Amino acid sequence: MSGFHQARMDLGARLRRLRENARLSGKDLAERLRWQPSKVSRIENARQTATEDDVAAWGKAVEADPQTIDDLIRQAAGLLERHDSWRQRNRNGLAALQDDVRDLEARTRLFRAFEPGVVIGLLQTTEYARHTFGKVRRVHEPTDDVDDAIRVRMRRQEILYDPARRFRFVMPEAVLRYRLAPPDVMRGQLDRLIAVTTLPNVEFGLLPFEAQLPSALMNSFWIYDDCLVGVATMTRDLLLRDAEDVAFYAETFEEFCKVAVFHDDARALIVRALDDYARPR
Repeated sequence: MSGFHQARMDLGARLRRLRENARLSGKDLAERLRWQPSKVSRIENARQTATEDDVAAWGKAVEADPQTIDDLIRQAAGLLERHDSWRQRNRNGLAALQDDVRDLEARTRLFRAFEPGVVIGLLQTTEYARHTFGKVRRVHEPTDDVDDAIRVRMRRQEILYDPARRFRFVMPEAVLRYRLAPPDVMRGQLDRLIAVTTLPNVEFGLLPFEAQLPSALMNSFWIYDDCLVGVATMTRDLLLRDAEDVAFYAETFEEFCKVAVFHDDARALIVRALDDYARPR
């Protein structure tokens, strides 16, 4: 068992004991917190990572003492800073990973994301997501929850239509042409990207083939407001809170934006790729 999963189990068990000591059912607690009952179950059973805000609210709802709540917050903060491998984390299921991300996104107002090799998750169509999740299954431990993971990912996309949030996305033009799915799926995905570029709170940029890049395109990264960076490598899922790390990735993102194209120029690149997929081979 990975250190990450054991720590998540320990926190879930502790939260369950507090709920039971307060003589509350999972449904009762969910109603107090205005959560879905399934979230209480996922946290207690280590299928979802409780955040600092989650455990603080939980502690108050069960009338835990201030010292216990502070301990819970420290435990949750330490959990989020663990760097476990994708293989270890995927043992808990793809849907659980998507739920973790969804909770983090719910607390974020400004999103900055760079993806060098795949369409950004919040912008994926159902079928494109199915093909990319299928490739995750092949690389890591097989899971049986691809459909559940896709449903969570699609629900995550509802956040794009919240005018109180801003999204800044950058990808290389090459991502439009990587054959991670059949041509008809790729065409549907590119149509989706064109639609997303018209949203008023979304800034979508592409790095053209001919752009002079400021640095090598190494890893994907997501910046959540100015407090956290998620960096995905082939074997590790990193959550970085150090201010210097956040500043480094924010600067890197701005450097990519300087050489990216946006608006009509980005849509022109998408349309060009669409035309190429429509040609018989």
